[in-house]
Amino acid sequence: MSIIDSIKGSLGGALGTAVASALPGIVEKVFPGGLQGLLNQLAQSGYGKQVNSWLGRGENQPITTDDLRNALNDSHTKEIAEKLGIPYDQVLETLAKLLPQAVDQHSPNGQLQAPPAEGAQRN
Repeated sequence: MSIIDSIKGSLGGALGTAVASALPGIVEKVFPGGLQGLLNQLAQSGYGKQVNSWLGRGENQPITTDDLRNALNDSHTKEIAEKLGIPYDQVLETLAKLLPQAVDQHSPNGQLQAPPAEGAQRN
């Protein structure tokens, strides 16, 4: 619950809650390979230690906005921002806050489970 609270603080109440719940489904639709593709990109860019911590049972290691900027394609981050309805300059900060917890929640046994395809991205 604290991750949602931090997003609410960053983006404000209802918008923060909507962003937190929509993120995994949006990543599935925007990023090639979905959430697994995003994790693969991060690991290939040198952030495998963080990714493994999110998938494992221990404490989630943080990732910074600079780490994400270095690892992700600008067009993908712009599209994620557009789908989430947040300004582009806030998307990396939002991803840095949400991604570790979102991956942790979608990998209860150390294996990533895709978020529901339907309902996560409805306008």
